Amino acid sequence: MTTAVVILNWNGRALLEQFLPSVVKHSSSANIYVADNASTDDSIAFVKENFSEVKIIQNKVNGGYAKGYNDALAALKEDIFILLNSDVEVTPNWLGPLEYMFASSPNIAVIQPKILDYKKKTHFEYAGAAGGFIDQLGYPYCQGRIFNTLEKDEGQYNEDKEIFWASGACLAIRRSVFEEVNGLDEDYFAHQEEIDLCWRIKNKGYKCWYNASSSVYHLGGATLNVMNPKKTFYNFRNSLYNLLKNVSGIKAYVFIFIRMLLDAVAGIQFLFQKRPQHFLAILKAHASFYLHFFQLKRKRSQGNDSQRYPLIFSIVWKYFIQKKRKFSELK
Repeated sequence: MTTAVVILNWNGRALLEQFLPSVVKHSSSANIYVADNASTDDSIAFVKENFSEVKIIQNKVNGGYAKGYNDALAALKEDIFILLNSDVEVTPNWLGPLEYMFASSPNIAVIQPKILDYKKKTHFEYAGAAGGFIDQLGYPYCQGRIFNTLEKDEGQYNEDKEIFWASGACLAIRRSVFEEVNGLDEDYFAHQEEIDLCWRIKNKGYKCWYNASSSVYHLGGATLNVMNPKKTFYNFRNSLYNLLKNVSGIKAYVFIFIRMLLDAVAGIQFLFQKRPQHFLAILKAHASFYLHFFQLKRKRSQGNDSQRYPLIFSIVWKYFIQKKRKFSELK
């Protein structure tokens, strides 16, 4: 079984300088690639000069996360792809547990390691934590992170577990399954495309798992931080994309309607917080969803969500009304 660690880069010289050394040092069993999304800085020259063992893939355009990885992975033949953000520091034994889980469990298609916060290494990181889940209205949450509440890692999630989605910050996937589902959906551009990917994979009958024996540290916010209205736009729009594409029957439209009402509440809250650009981002997200509705609807035939749909109806209710702040309190 062969492994490719693929780091997507766009004008990320500083991040590569900071984080690539740990990947090279602790990934001797894998081939390491930097896939460049048409950067205009000297990041690729830096890699060529300082890391001769790292292979370069030169994408012609900056197609975001989804197209960037689809283009980069198209010609690779390794059995396992690990999609790794450029702002991730890996640990000495991060690869072995992932490769062993793939080798011993043929029905596992996607694996995520434990993702801790690079800035506060005792705590889980927002993008993935100890594995992702989603409620029936399309709101993602994680073991170790619900909305903006990040738990301290005290060993409470030290058991391997089946999850609903794996974080795009560090997502390991079988090449055969990635190709079977036609890769990432490029209509997303960025944010939550990994949730859609995992959802489509689960609808095919495969499994996504969290591996507690593998740990990495994620800086987070290196591309778009939480204060950027573009992040608000992509997260709100792409959540609607996820529901339309992956929920079967009339309930998809019921959940989308409820979700849009909750989006309106969020928009009003942004106005009270004097963040009008985020309010406008939600309006633009809904407009973009309507614009692409029929294009997305044609993709609904890719799978059926029977028996694999989330059990929690609303994490918003659990968190804001019932005050459930930790994953362990949701049961």
